[in-house]
Amino acid sequence: MVEFSLPANSKVTTGITYKAKEPRESPKNLVIYRWNPEEKKNPRLDTYEIDQSKCGPMVLDGLMKIKNEIDPSLTFRRSCREGVCGSCAMNIDGVNTLACLKSMSDVKKEIKIYPLPHMRVVKDLVPDLSKAYEQLASIKPWLKRSNNDLTTDENKNEEKKQTPKEREKLDGKWECVLCFCCTTSCPSYWWNGDEYLGPAVLLQAARWVSDSRDSERKERLKAINDSLKLYRCHSIMNCTRSCPKGLNPAKEIAGLKKGYCYRIIIKV
Repeated sequence: MVEFSLPANSKVTTGITYKAKEPRESPKNLVIYRWNPEEKKNPRLDTYEIDQSKCGPMVLDGLMKIKNEIDPSLTFRRSCREGVCGSCAMNIDGVNTLACLKSMSDVKKEIKIYPLPHMRVVKDLVPDLSKAYEQLASIKPWLKRSNNDLTTDENKNEEKKQTPKEREKLDGKWECVLCFCCTTSCPSYWWNGDEYLGPAVLLQAARWVSDSRDSERKERLKAINDSLKLYRCHSIMNCTRSCPKGLNPAKEIAGLKKGYCYRIIIKV
C-alpha cells in the first residue's frame, strides 16, 4: 500500500501565545507564521495579543509593535510605510497585500499572517524573490534606443519627448511597485513558475512595450511570444483581485496576447 507523507519541516504546528501583560482597551490578536531555518524545526503559528489603541491602525504597525516590544526575533521586510516600495508584501487574512496598506480594523477576528505563497521562505515572513527578480531582468526593464536614434551627437543628447496621449498609455502600468502580490496569487505561476513570467513581470513588459520613447518594442514582443512565458496566463484574475495598488495585470496581459502593442509598432 502506497503511503504519502509531507517533506520534513513542512507541517505547520501551534506555537507560542504571547499574552498581554495588562488589560487591553482595543484587543487584537495577530497569528503569525514563524520559521527559522537554523532551528531545523517545523514552522509554527505564534499568537500575539496586542492593544490596537496603543499602535498605528495598519497591520505593519502591529508587526512593528510586536518586534519592538514583545518579540524582537520576528522577521519581516518593510521600508516606506506608504505603499510605494512593495517591501512589506505578505498574505494577510488569506489575501496577498501590503501590510502598510491593510488596516487591522478590516479584519473582524484574529489576523492570520503568512509569507507570500509559493515562494521559498528565507525566515518568518520573508520570501525569497530571487527567481522573480531574475525573470524581471530577462525582459530588460529599461528604456532602449536603437542605433539609428544615436547616429549623431545631437541625437544622443536629445530628449525623447511624449505627447499627453502617448503618456496616458502608461497609466495602469507604471504604478506597479513590484511587490509580487499578484504573481504569488496566480495558480498558473505556482505550477509553471520556472517558465511563466507571471503577472508582475508581464505588466512591466507591457509598460515598456507601450512606451513611445522605446525603440525596440517589436523585439520585446518577440522575446515574450512564447507558449509558457506569456500564454500560460489563463485570465484567472487572481492577480487583479490581489493587487494592493488597484491595477489590472490580467487586462494588460490580455493586451499583449492580442498584439495591440504590435499594431502600435506598425503605425510608427
